Amino acid sequence: MPDLDFQMEGAEVDRYSATPRLIFKLRVTNAVAGESIQNVGLQCQIQIETARRCYQPEEQERLLELFGEPERWGQTLRPLLWTHTSVAIPPFEGSCLVDLPVPCTYDFNVAAVKYFYGLEQGEAPLVLLFSGSVFYQQGSGGLRVSQISWSKEARFSLPVQMWKEMMEHYYPNNAWLCLRKDVFDRLYDYKMRGGIPTWEQALEGLLDSIEEEIS
Repeated sequence: MPDLDFQMEGAEVDRYSATPRLIFKLRVTNAVAGESIQNVGLQCQIQIETARRCYQPEEQERLLELFGEPERWGQTLRPLLWTHTSVAIPPFEGSCLVDLPVPCTYDFNVAAVKYFYGLEQGEAPLVLLFSGSVFYQQGSGGLRVSQISWSKEARFSLPVQMWKEMMEHYYPNNAWLCLRKDVFDRLYDYKMRGGIPTWEQALEGLLDSIEEEIS
């Protein structure tokens, strides 16, 4: 019966995808020598292990919405679910290097996006949790199937700069903000009545007026 192990060997930005995507380089090794793997239907859950790194004061301020005041981080720093992904691994013996696609979003309603945006430098500590089915040939017998153990995982430190470069590649000098429909309607009405040509100018006008009131 196959005994698969997983190890991360790197990552890169997929610059030709329709939407932001990273490609993780995953080494898959079967501990059982001479066994022929016919196919693996691999599922992967990726979590951010927030407690596995230190944070600069500027980062602590930007992560206030996620984790609260730094004095409470001993209780509030918990793993964040980033995303799920999957890949079909073709036949191999021994080991193989697999491209694991990781779809990304720039929606600031998603906690993982707020986390990455809040980091200035360094690396984001990740853990990849694996599951799925392994189809294999044992001796002269027929095709067999086994399940990947739920204990199988791999850790990886994703450079923060890689995430920033990916978003800059797909959304140069832009950020996405999702609004409730009624709030959008009010902003749209304000923009039209004021004859304001762009959304940026509409928001800048509102922010300037608020800053004047505060000052």
